[in-house]
Amino acid sequence: MIGVTADTNIYVSAIQFGGRPRDLLDLARRGEIELHISEPILTELTGVLRDKFGWQEAPLRELEQQLRRITRIVAPTQTLNVITVDEPDNRILECAAAAGSHFIVSGDNDLLRLGSYGQAPITRVADFLDLIQPPPERGRPV
Repeated sequence: MIGVTADTNIYVSAIQFGGRPRDLLDLARRGEIELHISEPILTELTGVLRDKFGWQEAPLRELEQQLRRITRIVAPTQTLNVITVDEPDNRILECAAAAGSHFIVSGDNDLLRLGSYGQAPITRVADFLDLIQPPPERGRPV
């Protein structure tokens, strides 16, 4: 099974706005990918939802429980300092390294600029989804 670490913005987009990021969560919900997350990522996510989107504690706890059911929680064993511009981005890399993720899915330019970390390519959500679920072929040209 393909293991994926998603950055916090992917979760925020999926939860708040839907679209392709929600498709990624749906793949995890259906057991088609293994979505990796760590406690620091969960903490950042709930903080963003609370502080920027006004989420209350009860819905945040419910969301956290749902995410714990559809993801694999990993405990990073190393602290990285690969990205110095936005230090919290390193939590994504730490999670991916600890989990042995096959892909890192992000919309964050600091992460995308790396191109990969370890053996895991860093890609946008739409590109990842197209890679694992190519769009259906359209009719043949005449």
